[in-house]
Amino acid sequence: MDNPRYTAYKALYKIEKEKSYSNLTLDSFLKSSDFSQKDNAFMSALFYGVLEKRVSLDYIISKFSSVRLKKIELKTLIILRMGVYQLVFMDKVPDSACVNESVKICKKEKLFHSSGFVNGVLRSITKAENRFPLPDKKDTIKYYSVKYSCPEDIVKLWIEDYSELMCEQILQTLADRPPIFLRVNVLKTTCEDLIKQLFDDNIDAKTIDGQSNALKIKYKGSLSEKISYKKGMFHIQDLSSQICCEILDVKDGDIVSDVCSAPGGKALNIAQRTPAGRVYCYDIYEHKLKLIKSSAERLGIENIYVKKRDALSEEPLEVSDRILCDVPCSGLGILRRKPEIAYKPDKGIDTLPEIQYKILEKSAEYLKQGGVLVYSTCTLHRAENGDVVTKFLTEHSDFEPCPITLPHGITHKIEEPENQLTLFPEADGNDGFFISAVRKR
Repeated sequence: MDNPRYTAYKALYKIEKEKSYSNLTLDSFLKSSDFSQKDNAFMSALFYGVLEKRVSLDYIISKFSSVRLKKIELKTLIILRMGVYQLVFMDKVPDSACVNESVKICKKEKLFHSSGFVNGVLRSITKAENRFPLPDKKDTIKYYSVKYSCPEDIVKLWIEDYSELMCEQILQTLADRPPIFLRVNVLKTTCEDLIKQLFDDNIDAKTIDGQSNALKIKYKGSLSEKISYKKGMFHIQDLSSQICCEILDVKDGDIVSDVCSAPGGKALNIAQRTPAGRVYCYDIYEHKLKLIKSSAERLGIENIYVKKRDALSEEPLEVSDRILCDVPCSGLGILRRKPEIAYKPDKGIDTLPEIQYKILEKSAEYLKQGGVLVYSTCTLHRAENGDVVTKFLTEHSDFEPCPITLPHGITHKIEEPENQLTLFPEADGNDGFFISAVRKR
C-alpha cells in the first residue's frame, strides 16, 4: 500500500506531466486512498506546499546541488522538492524521516542512480546554518520571487500595475491556505438552520459581516458526503464571486445571461435572487453544462437553463435585463487555490485582453436598454481588467459607466473609476477579483 509521501509524489508528477488542475488531482488521489484523516492532511499539506513553494524550493536546491537544476530529471526533481519542503517548511517532520523517505521513493521509482544524489543534497541542507538563503534585496524582483515563491514575471507585473507595497501584500497572502466559503441556498434553508446542520456534520461555520447568506467554514475533508450538501442546503462559492453576484443587482423577474458560466457558482447564486426570472447559462463545454444542471437539481433550482455556446460566436443570446461576462483570464487572483497557474509557460497575459474585449462586445449587443452588464475576472492584471472596460466605453457611446455601490466592509484599495472594483486577496478572506459594471443608455 502506498504511503502519503509516495501518493503526494504521484499526484505532483501527474500535475507536471498532464498539466491537470491541482484541486481535481488531489481530490482524485484522496478518494482512491484509504489513509486516515491525519495522513490525508499530511499528504494535502505536502502536495500543496510543494506546488506553492516551487520557486523557493528550486532556488534552495540550486544552492545545495552540484548539478544544475535544468539537468535534474523531472522525477528526481519532484522528490527533491518534496524533501526540501519537509526540511525547510514542515517543522514537525524529523530530518531523518525527510531524507530516508525521499531515498525510499527514489528506489520505489527505480531511480537507483538518483538515490545517492538526493541523499547528498538533503543531508547538506540538514547541516546548513541557513537552510533558506535569499537573494540580495537589491535585486528586488528576484528577492520577492524567491522569498514568496512566485515567478519573476508575475512579481514584475504586479509591481508595475499596483506598486511594490501592494505587490508584497498580495505575495504575502500566497503563503496561506484559502478559506472555504459557502452560499446558503435560501430556497431550502436559512443561514441559522444551515449553521446548526453544519455543526451536526462536525463543521464549524461563521457568518460574514455585511454578506448575508455567506458562510466561512473550516474543514479539510470532502463536503459532498455531508447531509447538508446532499440535501442541497448550500453550494461552495468564494466570497469574491458572491460579491460579484451582489453587484450584478438582480431584481426578481429579471432575465439574466451568464455567458461564460462554468462551473456555475454565480449562476446558482443569481437564480436564487430571481425565482420568478430566468437564468441562461452558456458555456463551450457540454460536460461543464451537465455539472451546472446537476448542481441546480441538487439545490432545487428550476429557473436555470443551459446551452452550449462559444462566447465569441455570432450565435445570439437571450435579450437580457442583466448580463454577466465572467471571462476567461490568466487567473492571477486565485494562485493560492490553483498554484500551478503561476508556472504555465503561456498564461495568455498578452493575448487574453483581445479575446476578453470581443466577448464583452458581442455579449453587450443583447442587453436591454437600461440593463446592466457586469464584466469580471479572477485575475490581477490591469490589461485584462480596467483597460478592457475603459476601451469598451470609449468605443460604445450607447453604454455608460454604472457606479458600483460597495458592499459593507469593502473599500477601494487602489485608485479606480466608480464603476470598477479590484478585490485583492485577503489572508483569511476573498480571492483576487475584478468587477466592473456598465449600463446601456
